[in-house]
Amino acid sequence: TQIPAFIHITSASVNDVNAMDHIVYEENAYYIFDRGYVDFSRLYAITQRKAYFVIRAKSSLKYRRIYSAKVDKTTGVLCDQTGKLTGFYTAKDYPEKLRRVKYYDQESDRTFVFLTNNMEITAAQVALLYKNRWQIELFFKWIKQHLKIKSFWGTSENAVRIQLYTDIITYCLVAIIAEDLKTGRSTYEILQVISISLLDKTPVNELLKKIDYKDVKELNYNQLSLSLF
Repeated sequence: TQIPAFIHITSASVNDVNAMDHIVYEENAYYIFDRGYVDFSRLYAITQRKAYFVIRAKSSLKYRRIYSAKVDKTTGVLCDQTGKLTGFYTAKDYPEKLRRVKYYDQESDRTFVFLTNNMEITAAQVALLYKNRWQIELFFKWIKQHLKIKSFWGTSENAVRIQLYTDIITYCLVAIIAEDLKTGRSTYEILQVISISLLDKTPVNELLKKIDYKDVKELNYNQLSLSLF
């Protein structure tokens, strides 16, 4: 079960990369970004805090190779290089060495180029770290599928923020229940059981054992809408 450690809600007009300024980077932690977050001054700030990042490189990247490590192409790793940025501004924004890993993903039949400031882990691990970023997409997919917001309580920024945070908190609480009780039920099943038992005083762990998911899966999907909370 995945629980987000950081949430930052902005208006649609705010560039995604600005969210990087609000993250409290932890030493030795890994931060995985899509290429929409390529900003080398901000990435260098991560390095200065002794944290690590893995990010997809843009095709326009200007980079000079200093060293190439041997790779086993049967693992999907096409190259593992250490070098420096050569762009006029990027070289100033990130003056230290960067690692460049090119990886072919057989499952999606796509080739990816990653940049990282970690020189110790294997190139395959770099690719695996980025692949784990997909958990973020799955989180938002789950939210959209199972906690649909059909109408907003209000049109002000504060009203919309409250409703979105309620959405996220609902997911987190259900995910924590799933992790702590280890009932074997999916997060969605637990959400359905709880949604029809809000006035039941039975402890949650007993409730999840007592109610058969088959008895609730035919419920009107609208019961899961946040507009009813």
